[in-house]
Amino acid sequence: MSQPSENISPAAPGLESRKAALEILDRIAEGAALEDAIAKTRPFEHLEGPDRGFARALVSETLRRRGSIDHVIGGFLDRPLPKKSARVMDILRIATTQLLILQTPPHAAVSTSVDLAADRRETAGYAKLINAIARKIGKTGPETLAKLPARTDTPSWLWRSWERSFGPVKTRAIAEAHRIFAPLDITLKPGEDAQIWADRLGAELLSTGSLRIAKASDVTALDGFDEGAWWVQDTAASMPVRLFGDVADKRVFDLCAAPGGKTLQLAAAGASVVAVDKSGARLERVKANLSRTKLTAELVEDDALRFHTSEKADAILLDAPCTATGTIRRHPDIPWSKGETALAALAELQSKMIDHALALLKPGGVLVYCVCSLQREEGEAQAKAALARHASLERIPVTAEETGGLAQAALTRDGDLRTLPSLLADKGGMDGFFAARFRLKV
Repeated sequence: MSQPSENISPAAPGLESRKAALEILDRIAEGAALEDAIAKTRPFEHLEGPDRGFARALVSETLRRRGSIDHVIGGFLDRPLPKKSARVMDILRIATTQLLILQTPPHAAVSTSVDLAADRRETAGYAKLINAIARKIGKTGPETLAKLPARTDTPSWLWRSWERSFGPVKTRAIAEAHRIFAPLDITLKPGEDAQIWADRLGAELLSTGSLRIAKASDVTALDGFDEGAWWVQDTAASMPVRLFGDVADKRVFDLCAAPGGKTLQLAAAGASVVAVDKSGARLERVKANLSRTKLTAELVEDDALRFHTSEKADAILLDAPCTATGTIRRHPDIPWSKGETALAALAELQSKMIDHALALLKPGGVLVYCVCSLQREEGEAQAKAALARHASLERIPVTAEETGGLAQAALTRDGDLRTLPSLLADKGGMDGFFAARFRLKV
């Protein structure tokens, strides 16, 4: 069973938290990413304390288990709801999530769902249906949910692509990992004593060097945040920068830099970093984190495909835009907002970015290309195609020693880095990442 994302009291929140959750789901259905939808939902802004935590958990778990939730609801519908009744379906999803996943008291889950329906003219006529179905789900739904395989929560196109890439056993393990809320990982500044910080934060020191905290509702309140001793970064996301080795005094371009974890890593290792991102708002977050951690980097607001400079780089990190299917543990909206059509367009963009990055690199320089994606088209296939396009490019295989204790489990047959959400499963998993390391021949 999924774990709620915050420490919440199910009985405390009221109707307003459900209204906020419903509006967030509306925005996601219109194409907004989860965090953007939350940030732009006014009713959510007015929530405080348990209400805010409950609304976020309600949305996250509704998305995380959407396939299973829809299956349970479908068992009580005589016929599918018409497309114009999408909001009714979302109300039923919210009710089901409360009843079966968040363990909300049934009377609260059912009555507030009926109130949500009555709140608008287009859904008011479904109030009795919602009441009847929610009550039935509360009685027999738990048994149905428990029998559903992890595949139920994965769209078919993703499941098929993962089976082709990783086989059925690993695909099932990935899907199981996606059902569990991701813990918080942090990266320490060089020189900090990892064990001392693990003790101070009540964290676990992973073999990859990251510290892992099981639950943290307010990151800014954690010990060491204000003094800038660390930053939040999934352990998989911290691995590509380490493939550069010693970057002290080297000129390094971090292309598509925001939200900035890898920029901080490079700066902390002594590199002269130029961080490029086309989003000024996201660069402000990088700037704030640099200030908090007392690190420096040159920030450039520009499209990575248009970025030019007279002085080429010794090393380039290209963390390219992608489907982000490796981050579903943290962003459960992705399976329902991304599709195969988006994959083709992104793969074409990634190829162009690799070509442009090589034009910015000194002969003998190193390029690390990475994506937080599980799709071969964005990872393994991109690396193979880049080598075919550029005779001056050579792969530098990643060694088992560079995988932070993950050894062969995190390497492809060609020697590239490939992490899966199911790695470190007994400790809460990790993001799915691909990284390839290249050298531009002299």
